[in-house]
Amino acid sequence: MQVLIILNDPPYGTERSYNGLRLATNLIKQEETELTVFLMAEAVFCAKTGQTTPDGYYNLERMLKPIVRRGKVLLCGTCMDARGLAESELVEGARRSTMVELTALTLSSDRVLVF
Repeated sequence: MQVLIILNDPPYGTERSYNGLRLATNLIKQEETELTVFLMAEAVFCAKTGQTTPDGYYNLERMLKPIVRRGKVLLCGTCMDARGLAESELVEGARRSTMVELTALTLSSDRVLVF
């Protein structure tokens, strides 16, 4: 089953992206699931490398690493540009994408979840 999760909210300040990644973390454990996480708007900062959070606080960079290993993490290129986020600042394995690719993923996925 192909699952697409689209995140829009910033990594910190709300828990929507956190909760989306919690679900993604559990979905990648399912052998028959092909998972793609697409980061848009402020959610592109979820994939920024070098995040430092207080002890005991969730860290979305760390949460993305197992997802990158077993699935795909894509970022809206226009959203990255608007926020001055360079590809060199991304978690290893995450990559820049486009609305054309998101459109194709949306049409080919069995489930699309938006946070």
